Amino acid sequence: MLVTLKEILKMAEAGGYAIGAFNTPNLECIRAVLDTAEKRQVPVILSHAELHEEAAPLEVIGPVMVLSAQRARVPVCVHLDHCETLAYMEKALALGFTGVMYDGSLLPYEENVVNTLRAVAMAAPYGAGVEAEIGQLASREGGGEAAGGPVYTDPDLAARFVRDTGIDALAPSFGTAHGIYKEKPRLDLDRVAVIREKTGLPLVMHGGSGVSPEDYRRAMENGIRKINYYSYMARAGAAAARDCAAEATFFHEVALAAQTAMARDADAAMQVFYQKG
Repeated sequence: MLVTLKEILKMAEAGGYAIGAFNTPNLECIRAVLDTAEKRQVPVILSHAELHEEAAPLEVIGPVMVLSAQRARVPVCVHLDHCETLAYMEKALALGFTGVMYDGSLLPYEENVVNTLRAVAMAAPYGAGVEAEIGQLASREGGGEAAGGPVYTDPDLAARFVRDTGIDALAPSFGTAHGIYKEKPRLDLDRVAVIREKTGLPLVMHGGSGVSPEDYRRAMENGIRKINYYSYMARAGAAAARDCAAEATFFHEVALAAQTAMARDADAAMQVFYQKG
């Protein structure tokens, strides 16, 4: 069942848990995530990041994501993740995406506001929810290190940003990073609680792979309602594909092995994300 970002976040708010938002740049990822969500009977978000365009063109993977969501036996939001190009966002909305994330976090504050307002206006006729980001994680989407290191989100500036833009969800920076962690992340979860209090919005954890179950739980207690998850699931799929390739005769055997491993990893993540507070 296809639902909007706003609708799925209301479910998370009512239950006191976080929705898993899984990047799905191929059919194996889509099936791994949806099969697991249906097994657990939980709502879920299928995400597509602009940086995955080369591996999975939006015009190709987008309709597959939307159709899969429509046919799913659980509520599913189809979401555009880390979009820095408004024209690309327009394409996703036209394809049926029900949530979009505009990432202007590297821009000056006023320019971020202007572009986020454009994203909000663009999404409105489609009924799609809008997520935006303020602050800067320790690494960029795709794993590259951020220039100058992390910039933690200022709670007062976050509140101003929400007032200035009218967004539906906010992604703050509080110590997570995209990609694979080289060491245990040190999260400022007290900052999350303050941002939640000052903004009143559902908050989003970017760089959600590799965080400890204890930190996930505390983050949810402090207002995180959406957790972006991909790197560790994709790594599990790659490891399974390598192991299988040595003995496999056909590619579909490798693909199925990767899908099965990603489903196991997604299941372990969902077990934590959907624990009700």
